Amino acid sequence: MADEDEIILADLDDDELVQQMHDDLYDGLQDEIVEGVNILLARKWTPYEVLTKALVEGMTIVGIDFRDGILFVPEVLMAANAMKAGMVVLRPLLAETGAPRVGTMVIGTVKGDIHDIGKNLVSMMLEGAGFDVIDLGINNPVENYLEALEEHKPDILGMSALLTTTMPYMKVVVDAMIEKGIRDDYIVLVGGAPLNEAFADSVGADAYCRDAAVAVETAKEMIAARRAKEQAAG
Repeated sequence: MADEDEIILADLDDDELVQQMHDDLYDGLQDEIVEGVNILLARKWTPYEVLTKALVEGMTIVGIDFRDGILFVPEVLMAANAMKAGMVVLRPLLAETGAPRVGTMVIGTVKGDIHDIGKNLVSMMLEGAGFDVIDLGINNPVENYLEALEEHKPDILGMSALLTTTMPYMKVVVDAMIEKGIRDDYIVLVGGAPLNEAFADSVGADAYCRDAAVAVETAKEMIAARRAKEQAAG
């Protein structure tokens, strides 16, 4: 960007700044996002307002364009990293204020599989949508998932696989949850290139998510439905 065209974030009013932050997220500009977050906080915005209006709404635009084939994985990863830079500032403040979160997800690639780009993208997009995400990494045996469920009590368990040879391990995890009597306590989402809806049904998952944008939409919808059901029952 030429100097004469440079935008001074502090000179923008709140609405203009939020719009500029959406644009900066879209372009993956980490320093600008951190600056914007700090300016809004200095203007007495609550951390939750900054998260939802500046970051989550911006990442929603990214997610829609990724779903529609306008953006591709490299651009989305840049946007997600810019979001994470903003979250470094916001996360401790959100914890202090007890701000509401959309939900919590434990996610990991299954045992025998070391692929993680898709999983990382889902993690970043979910965090961008206001979720707490506990990422277990790659090559996870069933014990890792069960320990994480016990420790974090998430709303959702997400499993990823990119190999046809590792896909069946998802059923091992679900069967172990059934055996422990905890399967119905969690929403189980699965994803990965070789999977499909029929496979998700066959292993006992709640849904198959073909990409990160679908994962975010599915996670939001299923948590909202579950909470509505709990309220109706309660």
